[in-house]
Amino acid sequence: MHAINFDSSQLFEAPDFRPLFESAPGLYLVLTPSFQIVAVTDAYLQATMTQRDAIVGRGIFDVFPDNPDDQEATGTRNLRASLETVLRDRASHTMADQKYDIRRPESEEFEVRYWRPFNSPILDDKGGVAWIIHRVEDVTEAVGLRKVEGASLRIREELEAEMAGRKLAEDERDRFF
Repeated sequence: MHAINFDSSQLFEAPDFRPLFESAPGLYLVLTPSFQIVAVTDAYLQATMTQRDAIVGRGIFDVFPDNPDDQEATGTRNLRASLETVLRDRASHTMADQKYDIRRPESEEFEVRYWRPFNSPILDDKGGVAWIIHRVEDVTEAVGLRKVEGASLRIREELEAEMAGRKLAEDERDRFF
């Protein structure tokens, strides 16, 4: 994916696209190069159980920290590495599926979600990163299905091994008698 060039002089000449962006059906954030949230879609707010006025203007890692009770949580570290790659290379970066624990509103409890993040730079007229578009796809259901399929496959293999063992025992018994 190629970076999109952004001419900052167009910012004041263009119509206000904020309502259009905010109502887009995808899960999007716009970040500054210091990873501060400056825009968010309604779909992202719904998926993360957050409110626009509570997250815009704050750092993404302040808003979405790792679950302190999950010792295996790596989503924040992996996201930071991806965003830093975007800044360094000035190119898009796609991440593998990530486990993110989303804090429930008004609670210290977390809900486990799986996201497939894509981070893309918006370059200014000098080739520097002006903004980062952070897009995620919620793949929680697909990950759950893969886990169920994996468990089903293991059970099937165990049953087949048990049946083969029983067949072998029956064959030995029949030879004996």
